[in-house]
Amino acid sequence: MVLPLAAALPDRLEQPSPHSDAAFAVMLTDIAQAGDRLVAVGDLGVVIYSDDQGQHWQQASVPVTTLLTSIHFTSAERGWVTGHDGVLLQTNDAGASWTLHLDGYRLNELKIASLQAQLDALVETPSDDPFLEEDLLFALEDAEVALEEGPVNPLLNVWFKDADTGFLLGAYGTALTTTDAGASWELISERLPNPDQMHLNAITLLDGALVIAGEAGLLMRSDDLGDSWYALPSPYQGSFFDLVAHKGELFALGLRGHLFVSADGGFDWEAVPVDTTVSFMGGYSDNQQLAIAGLGGTLLTGGQYQDLTELNTRVRRHFNAVVPIANGWVLAGEQGIFTYPLQGADQ
Repeated sequence: MVLPLAAALPDRLEQPSPHSDAAFAVMLTDIAQAGDRLVAVGDLGVVIYSDDQGQHWQQASVPVTTLLTSIHFTSAERGWVTGHDGVLLQTNDAGASWTLHLDGYRLNELKIASLQAQLDALVETPSDDPFLEEDLLFALEDAEVALEEGPVNPLLNVWFKDADTGFLLGAYGTALTTTDAGASWELISERLPNPDQMHLNAITLLDGALVIAGEAGLLMRSDDLGDSWYALPSPYQGSFFDLVAHKGELFALGLRGHLFVSADGGFDWEAVPVDTTVSFMGGYSDNQQLAIAGLGGTLLTGGQYQDLTELNTRVRRHFNAVVPIANGWVLAGEQGIFTYPLQGADQ
């Protein structure tokens, strides 16, 4: 999900997120489960967590004030958060405190090293593409300029297949992977069928295949856990903000009421009929229940797409993400946390 990007300020990477009562009302972009704990992230480097099903929240210790964009836990204790300015944060205490693992400076250096390695490889093994060397030289020049300008590109999504294997997605086609639990990261943008460097917003695993979604209808798939990728047909040309794998089907969440389902891993798509024209921002599945959250207080739930029902949240707030609790749902978005209990709506 790409949110409005302000000019990057160097001290955002050096200034810790201030502890304040106002932190509980900022825009939250994502929420995740860490064992029995809920952890949500958002603007100004805010991370908050709850140990009582979302009734009460505490603010975590975070070393940056950038807009945070996504969160993913590989265990009840170990988790990751992405953000603007190329931020990647890590926790080993279930989200109570965070350390800066990567930033935009390091990402720019990785991009330069990757492009230079590709150019060096052309000396040994010339390419059949007569424009490849020129394209790489132009890209290297751009990367060197970006290194001078600073960390301006956001990371937009973090996702791990298991404790060791993970992926980072970002603006302008940025994609990285790790196979050693984040100890090192490899830039893999050049592997993706994304010549226009569209923003990459979401990734998920379905029946052993990885699928990525992004802006302008971008969809791609890997059948070898990220070593190679190919483009998938897209059911529309707008942005996709999330992908949800549910009961063997794949859901793609888009703009203005565009919600699609694929029963064959992304090769064929069917529009899901919904009585709304809002944008869908985030979803959840545990292969039993499916939930989809969006703008205007939208929350759809059901066991499968045929019985998705819009719940009456009685609010018009912007929801970005949703997770279940024992007695309902907790949503993260505009003005912080919103709780929808099973018996009705409540803030």
